[in-house]
Amino acid sequence: MSRKLEGKIAIVTGGSTGIGLATAKRFASEGAHVIVTGRRQAELDAAVSAIGNATGIRVDSSNMTELDALFDRVKSEKGRIDVLFVNAGGGSLLPLGNITEEQYDDTFCRNVKGVLFTVQKALPLLADGASVILTGSTAASGGTKAFSVYAASKAAVRSFARNWILDLQGRGIRVNTLSPGPTKTPGLFNLVGPDAARQQGILDALASQIPMGRVGDPDEIAKAAVFLASNDSSFVNGIELFVDGGKAQI
Repeated sequence: MSRKLEGKIAIVTGGSTGIGLATAKRFASEGAHVIVTGRRQAELDAAVSAIGNATGIRVDSSNMTELDALFDRVKSEKGRIDVLFVNAGGGSLLPLGNITEEQYDDTFCRNVKGVLFTVQKALPLLADGASVILTGSTAASGGTKAFSVYAASKAAVRSFARNWILDLQGRGIRVNTLSPGPTKTPGLFNLVGPDAARQQGILDALASQIPMGRVGDPDEIAKAAVFLASNDSSFVNGIELFVDGGKAQI
């Protein structure tokens, strides 16, 4: 049985936990060599061990020097990029009236600046016909209490995809946005802290807003990422693919 990403070179930023890790595992299982990035070395090392056919590189995607070092290494060791999953990012909860400059800068540096310059610095290495996948969010498509800064940053990511497909005409490079709904990840739990009751509370509250009646599993998002990374989506370009149990449709 042929594998969908056989022989491909794939980068997954923010690939040490959650959706990024699940996607890196899927990419590797489909035959890709996966380069995963993250900011915490211990988690990165554990991710590489779990993925198998992978290389881990410690990178803060909002740091230009570290991005340059990443792509210099990819150029020297692999020579090209076939799949770029720009997944690194994050956010925090603060309602209007309590938003700080620090929160704004942190969110937009990670989710907007980091995405922009990750893709731009990867351009010389992207093979003709490469797939670029940006991680969006259903938060950008509807209201979420105390989450406006994160939502705005993900709306910017969605806009990048729409515009970059025009900038990249002629190279056959596809740029699509993958927008998960609420998904059971460490990042989700970080919004409410380590208390188990609060974590279960946010899962229950989010599940009540989703037509399928539950939150997503990271591997469900990863399967959709494989579709966008592979030739199965060869004529799919500039879309926002919701993997959200129907949340964005109601």
